[in-house]
Amino acid sequence: MTRHISGERKTAYYFGMGLMILGGILFASAFVTVAMSVGDLPSSQPSIESMAFRAFGGMALLIVGGIIRGIGARGLAGSGIVLDPEKARQELEPYLRMAGGMVKDALDEANVNPGGRPQKVVMIKCPTCGKLNEEDSKFCQECGKEI
Repeated sequence: MTRHISGERKTAYYFGMGLMILGGILFASAFVTVAMSVGDLPSSQPSIESMAFRAFGGMALLIVGGIIRGIGARGLAGSGIVLDPEKARQELEPYLRMAGGMVKDALDEANVNPGGRPQKVVMIKCPTCGKLNEEDSKFCQECGKEI
């Protein structure tokens, strides 16, 4: 399995990201234009068509850019466009490895060892009340009697 992403996929990813940024700017500019012309709506009739075009065009660029970026990130098979499970596994391998690394980092930070065996705990039963107490207890944690 490969650990590297091809240059074509990187190009598609960044191209899609660029389209999304451009679409976001176009989409937001329509709302900025509306906000700036709040008191001047009757005279801004021609600009309403322009604002609608920018808003819908920006949304279309956001969607198309997101699709292209997703294909660039996961590849054709990893995105589900080409139905080839083995190729999908190869294309998604860098991301799966990254996700596994992130989980391992979180477990290390929490001092959790998923592969380790739990330590055996010895408990002493109180003869009076039957409560299980830790091995080094001198008195019962429940009734207070001496063990």
